Amino acid sequence: MLDVRRLRLLRELAHRGTIAAVAEALAFSPSAVSQQLSVLEREAGVPLLERTGRRVALTPAGRNLVRHAEAVLERLELAGAELADARRGLAGSLRIGTFPSAARAIIPGALVALAREHPGLEPMVAEMDPARVGDALRAGELDVALVHDYDFVPAPQEPGLATEPLFSEAMYLASPADARPAGPDPVGRWRDSPWIMGTPGTLCRTMAARACEAAGFTPRVRHQVDEFATVLALVAAGQGVALVPRLGAPEQLAGVTLTRLGMCRRTRTAFRSGAAAHPAVAAFTAALRTALPPDLDEGPPARALAPLSAP
Repeated sequence: MLDVRRLRLLRELAHRGTIAAVAEALAFSPSAVSQQLSVLEREAGVPLLERTGRRVALTPAGRNLVRHAEAVLERLELAGAELADARRGLAGSLRIGTFPSAARAIIPGALVALAREHPGLEPMVAEMDPARVGDALRAGELDVALVHDYDFVPAPQEPGLATEPLFSEAMYLASPADARPAGPDPVGRWRDSPWIMGTPGTLCRTMAARACEAAGFTPRVRHQVDEFATVLALVAAGQGVALVPRLGAPEQLAGVTLTRLGMCRRTRTAFRSGAAAHPAVAAFTAALRTALPPDLDEGPPARALAPLSAP
C-alpha cells in the first residue's frame, strides 16, 4: 500500500524541483525527504527518481504516480470537507493568506462578518505575495488565500489548487499632480521619467515592467517599494511615476494625479483542489463578498493599455 504522506513528498518534488526545496517547505531535513522517497520507491516496486550527481528527476513512472497522487490528495480534501460539514458548527483555526492591499481594505470587514456567523472559527491571517501562495497551500501552511493576476501577467496553472473569481479592479497610472496631462498614451508619456516599482520577483513588478514594454520602452527604475501607500507618497514627492490598482489608491492623495488605464487586476480565492466545499472555506468566501467595496468590478476585461478616461 502506498503511503499518502510519501505521495505528498513526491508531488512536492515534482512542483519544487529539488529535495532541498521540498525539505525547506515542509520543515524536514533533506536526508529525511530522501529516505522517505526511497521507501516510496520500494513500495511502488519501480524506480521513481533518476539521480545524476546531486540532481534528481522523476522517471516516467514517477510522473504518472504524481498524477495519481494529485487525484488522491484531492479526494482526501473532499472527504475532509464532507466530514467538516457533518459536524455541528464551524470551529478551529482557518489559516488565510492575503496580499497587503486586500489585507487593509477587505480582510478586516470579512473577519467581522465571519466572527458574527461562525464565532467558533479562529482566522489566522498572513501576508504574502501571491507568487508564494501555491507552495504554502500545498504544504498545508494555508487553508485559503487571496491571489491576484494582472493583464500582462496571467495566472499560471497551479497543480493541486483551485480558484474562484472574487473581483476585478481598474489600474491607474500615478503621476505628480503638477505634470502636464497624460494624453493618448499615459504609460508611454513617462518613458523618460524615473519609475517606482515593486521589488524584483513580485507580480506587481512584473506587471509594471511588461506594461512599459508594451508601450515601447524599458523603464528606468529609481525606487523599489511594495507598499502602495509609500509608492504614492514618493510620487507626490516628485520621485517618479508608478502603476497602482484601485485598492492601492483608496483615496485621492494630494500631489498625485491618477489616470485610469485600460488594464485591470483580478483577485481570486485559492485553495487546495477538493476544498471548495469545505464549510470553513465557503464561509470565508461568503464573508469576503460582504466586505467588498461596491466599485471593485470596474476593471475592464480586455488586455489593453488604451486609457478609458481622463483623470
